[in-house]
Amino acid sequence: MTKQFKVLYRFAVILAAAASAMLLGALILWTIGADVTKTYSVIILEPLKNRIQIGEVIIRAIPLTVIALGISVAYRSGIVNIGAEGQMAMGILAAAAAALAFPGLPRYVLLPLALTAGALGGAVWGFIPGILKARLHVSELLSTVMLNYIAAQFYTFCLRGPMLDPAEITMGSGTPQSMRLTRAVWLDRLVPGTRIHTGVYIAVFLAFAVWLLLWRTSWGYRMRAAGAGERAARYGGIDVAGCLVAAMMISGAFAGLAGAVEVAGVHRRAIEGITGGYGFSGIVVALFGGLHPAGIIPASFFFGLLIVGADMTQRMAGVPANMVLVLQGIIILVIVSTRMVLANPYLTERAWRRYRSLTGRNREE
Repeated sequence: MTKQFKVLYRFAVILAAAASAMLLGALILWTIGADVTKTYSVIILEPLKNRIQIGEVIIRAIPLTVIALGISVAYRSGIVNIGAEGQMAMGILAAAAAALAFPGLPRYVLLPLALTAGALGGAVWGFIPGILKARLHVSELLSTVMLNYIAAQFYTFCLRGPMLDPAEITMGSGTPQSMRLTRAVWLDRLVPGTRIHTGVYIAVFLAFAVWLLLWRTSWGYRMRAAGAGERAARYGGIDVAGCLVAAMMISGAFAGLAGAVEVAGVHRRAIEGITGGYGFSGIVVALFGGLHPAGIIPASFFFGLLIVGADMTQRMAGVPANMVLVLQGIIILVIVSTRMVLANPYLTERAWRRYRSLTGRNREE
């Protein structure tokens, strides 16, 4: 089997998968009576028509990138992290609490402190399912989902109780939000007239750091080996349990840091609904990006495009914004199916034989 055929086969399968996803999405849109062409046009083209909308796509891609990078670390280490939503919420609380506790600190101290607190908040929340999986073999699918509910309730309690803005009590409105953070902790805006902030640099740096960790260090090699085959890794002397715990802590830290960046770069105070489903969308982004930093960055931009485009479809095409969730579900199914097809040696061999018969090659090169 030649290298040229392998590249062509992979390209053809991915192209067929993309066409299938578009077709299934079109079928659902047609079923609800939507204008398929107009809806796709609004989702994909409208967010790119001016600088402000492109900026909105980018600021949504930032938390998606950071969370997806963390999820890819966990996934490649053999543990699935569905708890990024809760870890992000805990990171937001920790970052906001640190910023509010020390408002008089200079910027060069307070900003790193808040970001570190956010990462630590997420890491602690990720440590729980990691240690439960490593020591007690508790399914991480259950523990992370349950921890999401606990984090959501704790987040709401904090915003309505100990972290509630005193001004809300004075005015009697009671809107659940924290005080506005001091300017020392704000991330700078990069492009005038948009909300693009320096979190872009953090996301790109983390992508490079994850690539370095997983593919250029012995520690990363051990983590990937633990994820590729637990028994073989144990036989090779690798501390699989340690890798699982470390992977979940890194994954949680990334989600918590994403929350800290979101609060410092966009909202500048902790508010309800700030996580915006980024924790769940990050899973799709990680899978769509092939669990590799080089694929995650463009995948994050694409899903940022979908999120911004979804808001526009409701206004310009009369399609509910929740339809994007349906499209995301279709993409997940297509990704899983594509990975199974690419990993099936029987299908690959059949395609190779058909390729040889079509091209007239009678012997394997």
